[in-house]
Amino acid sequence: MKNTWLVRSLSLVLIASPVILSSCQSQQPNAATTPASGGTTATTAADTAQKRSIKVNPSWLLQGDNAPLTIAIEKGYFPAEGLDVKIERGYGSSDTITKVAAGQFELGFGDIYSMMEFNAKNPNDPVVAVAIPYNQSAFAIVALKSSNIADPKGLAGKKLGAPAGDAPRKLWPVFAQKTGVQADSVEWITMEPKLRETLLIKGDVDAVSGFATTIIPALEKAGKKPEDMNVFYYTENGLNLYGNAIVVKKAFLEKNPEVVKGFLRAYFKGLQDTLKDPAAGLESVVKAGDSLMDKNAEKRRLQIALERLYVTPEVEKVGLGGVDPTRLEATAKQVAEVLQIAAPPVNQIFDESYLPPKEERALPAAADRKPLT
Repeated sequence: MKNTWLVRSLSLVLIASPVILSSCQSQQPNAATTPASGGTTATTAADTAQKRSIKVNPSWLLQGDNAPLTIAIEKGYFPAEGLDVKIERGYGSSDTITKVAAGQFELGFGDIYSMMEFNAKNPNDPVVAVAIPYNQSAFAIVALKSSNIADPKGLAGKKLGAPAGDAPRKLWPVFAQKTGVQADSVEWITMEPKLRETLLIKGDVDAVSGFATTIIPALEKAGKKPEDMNVFYYTENGLNLYGNAIVVKKAFLEKNPEVVKGFLRAYFKGLQDTLKDPAAGLESVVKAGDSLMDKNAEKRRLQIALERLYVTPEVEKVGLGGVDPTRLEATAKQVAEVLQIAAPPVNQIFDESYLPPKEERALPAAADRKPLT
């Protein structure tokens, strides 16, 4: 496998031939590429020189549920906002928080609950969420049925595997408390992300933590079927958690409000387009990817996101990227108690003032949303 993507930063400028791009939660080290423009939305190198350059850190590599980003690239929504967006791959949704706080990236897609803990330990460099496009968390513990782990309590005394920067691993103590497992009764094995599913199949670990959108398609690609897996979603075990948020360092946010507002406008146009025509969204991801990308796996990832993460009754009420303050407060307190930190007020976790107006980020009507076929 090629490693050149590890050091590449790429401009989301529409050009005729793809360039390397990488994003969130894929199991392949995708040397993903910027979608080729098919029409008048393309920007030129000269156009780029006139735009504000920003770096964005998604929590993983490019995959199906990143369709809102690739659609926004393909249709020129970011350049239309005066932005030349550069992306470097992520290494976990909690790792993203650290890098955004350090100023390595202006924006990132990260876990707000990990962000709470980071802010408690680093009050001089706080990070804040400005949108939460993933209304439900994809956090999960996954075991193969051959391991005879039928429910979360069966994880006690087992070996669990995950990368060091894995947010579900970070929140394991919260999950353990809710499911009646002693948090310190398991042994965590740190591994490279690309080895997670392989080591699970080999039996080197009994279960793994991560995003369901990553783990399930990777196991299926390796020959496992849904009926071969036990998937313990955090949201189905007493933790009504939000998923990844778009996070920004507070100091950057205060100095560059229009940059953040422009990014959000472009992103949510891409998300609305993806919900209306997910097949087109999938095609944009595949076009943005490299030869290692498996279209079927990315379709499965996007399908999980469509069914579990993006569209919920709450989103019907608050709009894409918005939150229910009561729910956010409750989950923040729940996590803070187990992590032994003070629960911050909602306005220190999430600042909705940078979002587009609700009508501009409304969930498309069901009749306008095509199925992913």
